[in-house]
Amino acid sequence: MADIIEGIHPTRMELLEINERIKLAEKGHKLLKERRDSLITKFFEIIDKTEGSREELISILNRAYSNLIKAGMIMSKLEVDTIASITPESKEIKISTENILGVRTPRIEIIEKEYDKKHGVISASSVLDESTSNFEDSFKRIINLIEMEEKIRRLGNEIKKTKRRVNALEYLIIPRLKNTRAYIEMRLEEMERENFFRLKIVKRKKERESVKSNSKLPT
Repeated sequence: MADIIEGIHPTRMELLEINERIKLAEKGHKLLKERRDSLITKFFEIIDKTEGSREELISILNRAYSNLIKAGMIMSKLEVDTIASITPESKEIKISTENILGVRTPRIEIIEKEYDKKHGVISASSVLDESTSNFEDSFKRIINLIEMEEKIRRLGNEIKKTKRRVNALEYLIIPRLKNTRAYIEMRLEEMERENFFRLKIVKRKKERESVKSNSKLPT
C-alpha cells in the first residue's frame, strides 16, 4: 500500500471524514493555483513596466552630470556650489503600503514643495537649469524603480510560497488522502467479505445442527 495517514482506522466514519478532507484539499488546491497564476500575471505586468527603466535612468544621469560639468565651465565652481547650497529641498517622500492580491507592497509618493524654481542668480546658466531638471527627473525615476523592484521582490517571494503550497497539496497531501481512502475502502471490503463468510459458516452450522436435531426425533 502506498503512503497513507498513520493511525487511521478503517471505519465508515473515517471514510466520510477522509472524503470531506479530500474535497477541502482539492478546493484549496484550485484556489491556490488561481492565486499563483494571478500573482505571476501581476509579477510580469510590473516587470514589463520597469523594462528599460535602468537604461533610461543611466542616460538621464549622464546628461545631468554632463550639463553640470558644462555649467561649471561656463560659471565658476563657487557660483555652482553657492546656488546648490541656497536651493531649498523641493521634494518630500511619503511611504505607505499597497495591497496587491493580499501582498503588502510599498507605495512611495513624491510630494512637491512649492518654491521659486528659478535660482535667483543673474549669472545662473540655462545649462545648470537643464542639469537640475535632469537630476529631478532621475530622482523620480529612482524612487519609482525602488518601488517597482520591491514590489517584484515581495510578489516573487509570495509566488514561491504559493507554489510550495500548491505542490504540497498536489504531490503529497491529496495523494496521501486518496491512498488512505483507497486503503479504508479495501479494508472495509475485506471486512464485509469476512463477515459474509462468517455468517455463511454460522448459517451452515445451524442448518447441520437443525438436521441432526430433526433426525433424533421419534417417528
